Amino acid sequence: MALFGEKYGDSVRVLTMGGGFSVELCGGTHVNRTGDIGLFKITSEGGVAAGVRRIEAVTGAPALAYLNAAEEQLKEAANLVRGSRDNLLDKLGGILERNRQLEKELEQLKAKAASAAGNDLATSALDVKGVRVLAARQDGLDGKALLALVDQLKNKLGSAVILLGGVQDDKVVLVAGVTQDLTGRLKAGDLMKQAATAVGGKGGGRPDMAQGGGSEPAKLDDALALAVPFAEQGL
Repeated sequence: MALFGEKYGDSVRVLTMGGGFSVELCGGTHVNRTGDIGLFKITSEGGVAAGVRRIEAVTGAPALAYLNAAEEQLKEAANLVRGSRDNLLDKLGGILERNRQLEKELEQLKAKAASAAGNDLATSALDVKGVRVLAARQDGLDGKALLALVDQLKNKLGSAVILLGGVQDDKVVLVAGVTQDLTGRLKAGDLMKQAATAVGGKGGGRPDMAQGGGSEPAKLDDALALAVPFAEQGL
């Protein structure tokens, strides 16, 4: 049953297509037969409301233009990877696999660089009431690399409070760490909340490890400077 209200008159056209495959109510005549439509290409499909889907398509000459444009894009993509339409997928697969390998090698190099940096950073830790406190800036490292570096420094320094931060893609990345023997008095999550707030962001985590960040790189040095007073107040 269809309720048309005032949109249609008492008589409504009913179209049957494909020998009963589809029966549609239609308020007006658009074509005399389905063959008049010609080529029909669906270009998008999606939900517009609960239980309602919307399909958009092109027909006739616009459909041919759409497919011709897609063919040209396919050719351009094949040229970019120095391949052809027939081997485009193989070429793209090879490029993606190579990219994954390069990303893996990059992560390994970052880990090695972080390890080397850790040796140098450990010597700059300050002694605060018998606890080693280290706050340092390491630009260009992501959160994963900084986490690994904090773990390494915790092992090197023994009893320590560590706060590392850097700028990557115009954003501040922060990682704080506290060795297990100190988590009863000092918590990495508390230090991170202070540091992240200082750079216009937020953060938190476990008593022994926390992450955060912010959107104000110019205030990073001020955030790192919070590590020593944080340790002094809690010890």
